[in-house]
Amino acid sequence: MAVLLPAAGQPVVTVIGLGPAGSELCTTATLTAVAEHSHRLVRTARHPAVSVLGDSVVTLDHHYESAESFAEVYAGMVEEVVAAAKAHGRILYAVPGSPMVAEHTVELLLVDDRVDVTLVPALSFLDLSWVRLKLDPLAAGVRIVDAHRFPVEAAGERGPMLIVQIDTVAVLADVVAALDQPPEEPVTVLQGLGTSEERILQVAWDDLLSVVKPDHLTSLFVPRLSAPIALEIQRFVELVDVLRRECPWDAKQNHTSMRPHLLEEAHEVLEALDRFDETTGDGSDALEEELGDLLFQVVFHARIAADAGRFDLADVASGIHDKLYYRHPHVFPAVDSTVAMGIGHLDDEAQLLANWDRLKQVEKGRKSVLDGIPSTLPALAVAHKVLRRAAGIGIEPDLEPGPVPGVASDQELGDLLLAVTMAARAAGLNAEEALREAVSRFSATVRHAEIESNHG
Repeated sequence: MAVLLPAAGQPVVTVIGLGPAGSELCTTATLTAVAEHSHRLVRTARHPAVSVLGDSVVTLDHHYESAESFAEVYAGMVEEVVAAAKAHGRILYAVPGSPMVAEHTVELLLVDDRVDVTLVPALSFLDLSWVRLKLDPLAAGVRIVDAHRFPVEAAGERGPMLIVQIDTVAVLADVVAALDQPPEEPVTVLQGLGTSEERILQVAWDDLLSVVKPDHLTSLFVPRLSAPIALEIQRFVELVDVLRRECPWDAKQNHTSMRPHLLEEAHEVLEALDRFDETTGDGSDALEEELGDLLFQVVFHARIAADAGRFDLADVASGIHDKLYYRHPHVFPAVDSTVAMGIGHLDDEAQLLANWDRLKQVEKGRKSVLDGIPSTLPALAVAHKVLRRAAGIGIEPDLEPGPVPGVASDQELGDLLLAVTMAARAAGLNAEEALREAVSRFSATVRHAEIESNHG
């Protein structure tokens, strides 16, 4: 009997899907294709609808037993399918579900130039998954991830996602271990959809290995994952880029015009901090929101600078990373710095701050430890910084040392400062200016002592 080949002379492989469960879910197109082919192969007989292929079907399960890897399994199956097609001219190749859903042998056949491949669409387990989950995957933006590649393919994803082909305990264990921040809410386990052994259950992430016994019909739906910081920052940067290009207000701003907004957002963060309760966490939502507004200022200024070709957010992040690394030799012993040499591990806060000031002075090439204190700070803040930096090099003002007698708390100190302010007001003096002048005199003393020390 002559074998009828297509015009190109190639043998033909018609690939059908057996659907996700029993024969009742096989399509008419699948059953018609079965009837039209006398030579039939099936990837695995472990399928509830395999009976529609008849008794003479050739199963390829033996490749699972003889091969040492899945790559060898799939390659061996393809070779057998191609050989059968060459021998008979046209054959039927049946796979579970639908031909183009998680079927690597079909992918290999489609790029094999020894055969022509015809695909017959069918229902897949995905169709049943959306029905059981009562979910529109397009509206929800569901990502489908192969469990065998989950540690790589799920990197940076935050959900929702359907993890498929969780066929062994080892694969499930790899999936569970892959997440540093597992989902807080339960995930949905889908097993044997459409069969008499169908199971759908909600399971906490940490309980998956103790509750679930996976097989080749096991999937896992994860509604939400914690977003990696880098992903969220990148999404935000891209949003700011769009605003800069397309919003008329954002497009016309510059560093100077944004100054009042930066100041306002900084004050709103301080106000949120004042309302925040460290013990109960009350006020966290407000603080989170205000920090977001302040972050926008940072990202927006970086965008303005990037537009002018000066620097971008990556430069800002890299700069602060390296600076903090350099200034913490007690935390990062590998820091190579002349000032850092010999500092080692420190537990004394005052010494830590003194070393910070010394490192900062060398880093910025400053001649004095007092350089770099913003002149626009309130006098009391300036006084605090000057006294701290001077103490770091062993210089104290010629005043009564230690706290004022009787002052033991922030409240008492505040009352004392208020009393001093009242006394200045009664005498017609400006407490702010008086303190600023006193700080200026002491600063001159410190600078003179530094010069003398360097010359000595």
